[in-house]
Amino acid sequence: MVAPPPPEHEPTPRGARPTPRCAEPAVERPAVGVGPWPGEWPVGERWDPELLEHGDTRNVVDRYRYWRTEAIVADLDAVRHPFSVAIENWQHDSNIGSIVRSANAFAAETVHIVGRRRWNRRGAMVTDRYQHVLHHEDVAGLLAWARERDLPVIAVDNVPGSVPVDAFPLPRRCLLLFGQEGPGLSAEALAGASAVVEIRQFGSTRSINASAAAAVVMHEWVRRWA
Repeated sequence: MVAPPPPEHEPTPRGARPTPRCAEPAVERPAVGVGPWPGEWPVGERWDPELLEHGDTRNVVDRYRYWRTEAIVADLDAVRHPFSVAIENWQHDSNIGSIVRSANAFAAETVHIVGRRRWNRRGAMVTDRYQHVLHHEDVAGLLAWARERDLPVIAVDNVPGSVPVDAFPLPRRCLLLFGQEGPGLSAEALAGASAVVEIRQFGSTRSINASAAAAVVMHEWVRRWA
């Protein structure tokens, strides 16, 4: 009878601690942002003394390094695009923060939270500090705001009758209205919109993530107008 081959690792005796495996070597990650300003400090109101002294690890592009938050907002105000973004917030949707972050990336003029005043800011990565964020108690308040400024409201939802956004003439001045993950836009929001658009899909899923959909539509606006 042939004896079985020995195990690759000897079994640990009862009561004894197993020999720890060798730890993986630590991966040295590059520091986020920039360190303290080297040399003589620049002069001007835009510069933040705290950041110049201690470094700037914020999630901002390089041209805004060491700038005060107020100075960044003022500079962005001069180049913002003439579209705004609104998000319904009835269920404290975790996607709202990511939509705000995308609105900042595409330089939206304003962001509107409809419904609950409190919203999940984690996904925003503090970009809401550089964005004009307004609140409306309900859809009626948002629609009134848009009418006062003669802004067409373009709802985004894959409902019957919606038009593919890539085949729709998005207005240069407009308010893009997004719903929540799952239920989508409320009936009141759809009824009050000037048009309803959707994103073409080619797979098996019925819908894509709400924050991803918002980024696609905002980029479609940028592709046409910016």
